[in-house]
Amino acid sequence: MSTVLNTNGETLAVPRAASDAYEFHIVTAEWNPAITHALRDGAAATLREAGVAEANIHLHGVPGTVELVNAAAAIIDACHPAGVIVIGCVIRGDTPHFDYVCMHTAQGVALINARGDSPVTFGVLTVDNLRQAEERAGGVLGNKGAEAACAAIEMANLHHSLHRR
Repeated sequence: MSTVLNTNGETLAVPRAASDAYEFHIVTAEWNPAITHALRDGAAATLREAGVAEANIHLHGVPGTVELVNAAAAIIDACHPAGVIVIGCVIRGDTPHFDYVCMHTAQGVALINARGDSPVTFGVLTVDNLRQAEERAGGVLGNKGAEAACAAIEMANLHHSLHRR
C-alpha cells in the first residue's frame, strides 16, 4: 500500500473507499497552476488508489481560490457527491490580500461543511513563499492534495456508515 507523507513526518496509509459508487469532485484554483495541478494530480491518484473508479472522479477548474467555495457549494447542491476536495495555493505577498483570500476560503468551506451534506476537504496551501508550496505539492513534505483526498475518503466512509443505520 502506498502512503503519503503526513506533516509530522509519519506516513499515512491511503484508506479504502467503502463503496464503489462514491463520486468525488476535485475543484482546482487555476492561480499558481504549477502547484495546484500537482496537488490535483496527487488527489486524483490517491482516489484511484483507494478504489474510486476513474469515471467517478470529476475535475473542475475555477479562476482562483475564493471561487472554490462557490463551486463546492454548487457541486454539492447539484450532484450530492461522496465528497468534494478543494485545491488551491495562496502565497503571501506584500498586501493584506493574502489574509482576505485565506479567511474567505477557510470560513466558506467551514460553513459548507457545517451543513452536513457532502464533506468538503481543504487542500488549499497558505504559504509564505513558492519554496514552501513546492515542498507541499509533491516535495519533501509530501503532497497535501493526496492528504486531502485521504481525508475525503475517510469522511465519505463516515457518511456512508451513518446512512446505512
